[in-house]
Amino acid sequence: MNAKEQLQNALKDAMRDNDLVGKRTIRMALSAIQLAEVETRKDLDDSAVFAILQKEIKSREESIQDAKKAARPDLVDEAQDEIAVLKKFLPEQVSQDELEAIVRETIQEVGASSMREMGEVMKVLIPRLQGRATGSQASEVVRKLLA
Repeated sequence: MNAKEQLQNALKDAMRDNDLVGKRTIRMALSAIQLAEVETRKDLDDSAVFAILQKEIKSREESIQDAKKAARPDLVDEAQDEIAVLKKFLPEQVSQDELEAIVRETIQEVGASSMREMGEVMKVLIPRLQGRATGSQASEVVRKLLA
């Protein structure tokens, strides 16, 4: 079962269980996926779905920062609940050590030795991580190892 089907099944379960947060969050994620499919005119694979889910999580993390500045703990709690729902559909995140090992291997494979080649490393690295780490986490490790 692919990621999109898992989301659709989870939506049905959330509707049966009357889980308002799950239902709302999964619907927003599915609509973002559907919008991307309409824009690209093709069905998305799991890595693209994971990228959309990570984008949704990042959006909610930014909302948390804004809600904290506005002293709105209710919005912070709501966003944290939504993040918890979305994280259930992502593959297990890699640890910092695993991420460094994957980056080292990719750097050796590409033959990169300076920051100029960071783009080439990232191009090969991002598909390998496929939802297990964010692009910002990966680029941080790549910068550290190429510096």
